[in-house]
Amino acid sequence: MSNTSPYPSKPIVCILANRALINKAEGQGIKRQYIVPLIEIAGAAPLILPAIGNSIGGKGFSIKSIASKIDGLLLTGSPTHVNPANYNGKREFEDALLDDNRDATSLQLLRDAMELDIPTLAICRGFQELNVACGGTLHQFVHRQPGKFDHREPEQYRVDPDAKGVIAQYEHQAHNIRTQPGGLFEKLGLPQKFMTNSLHTQGVDKVGKGLFVEGICEDGLVEAVSVPGRHFFLGVQWHPEGDYRINPVSKKIFEAFASALHAR
Repeated sequence: MSNTSPYPSKPIVCILANRALINKAEGQGIKRQYIVPLIEIAGAAPLILPAIGNSIGGKGFSIKSIASKIDGLLLTGSPTHVNPANYNGKREFEDALLDDNRDATSLQLLRDAMELDIPTLAICRGFQELNVACGGTLHQFVHRQPGKFDHREPEQYRVDPDAKGVIAQYEHQAHNIRTQPGGLFEKLGLPQKFMTNSLHTQGVDKVGKGLFVEGICEDGLVEAVSVPGRHFFLGVQWHPEGDYRINPVSKKIFEAFASALHAR
């Protein structure tokens, strides 16, 4: 993993972890693919933050306690779903897909980061969390909504893909996104239409208060939002960390995140 970033300093980027099994024991972890572009493009020093919520001694966590020590925040995707209780919805999926500790950590993290104007990139589940943190709601199964595509990964990758299959599902370009004028995407010079991967079950229903819709899929699903008035606060439904080597738009998003980190 070589550092090809042009930046001389190393901003600290907090990456929120997910619940994971490690040697059959409960643990916290993230995929390596989120770390690589932070080092290669941003020259950042990743700092993994466990999503403990209120599970240990009744103690919650606020990013305000370490805000002076970090330069950015990255919220990753996850196999788990945001609990609909967080947006007054009725849950339609099984308990195994819950990660309430992540919800309890991420939603407050996002609100604190918005208040403190900490550069933030929220990906997939993180994008959905950003919408919920701002009072929005989610579709629990996008593919069951009339007129919507099946936004999950291609069927051949859904059951235990091998190593090549894992890479291929993130590099598979699934659908177009239309850039909305007047926002961050326009400022970054992104094309009016571009292709992305698609590996999600949930999606945005009602857009959260104060969020600017940056990109919309061909089927009308919101795929990207930003927080106006912040240096860089972006949520995307696709996985730019999975296709930035072949997708210029995904690469440009990480480059813009890098610029915001180093300007802080």
